[in-house]
Amino acid sequence: MAELTSAESRLVAAARSAREHAYAPYSAFRVGAALETESGKLFAGVNVENASYGATVCAERVAVFSMVAAGERNVKRIAVYTEAPELSMPCGMCRQVLIEHAPGADVIVAGPSGARTTTLALLLPEPFVFEVSR
Repeated sequence: MAELTSAESRLVAAARSAREHAYAPYSAFRVGAALETESGKLFAGVNVENASYGATVCAERVAVFSMVAAGERNVKRIAVYTEAPELSMPCGMCRQVLIEHAPGADVIVAGPSGARTTTLALLLPEPFVFEVSR
């Protein structure tokens, strides 16, 4: 695994810190995410589980939704942190949400075993894109 840049390390630290606030009483799989926008702002998210599992929201999507609610739209990079023994990639639903706001973003997955940086384009090579005609 390659060394992280200082900007990437800062983002991983923010994701790790956010993870402490995750609400995961059913799976005990707590996830933190932090993203940096093109304008340099940081937004964090955590997974929020629900007894109706379909209502559960992943940390990555919470971070994106917080970003959008604040009026930002473009993600430069995102970090995802878990305490799992293996690095945990974003799920398919998160990848699809991210592609609308972060098509060229770096994705950093991190945990106790280290960190890995990849791109969203590699994680979702042929995304669904809805073209609106007006």
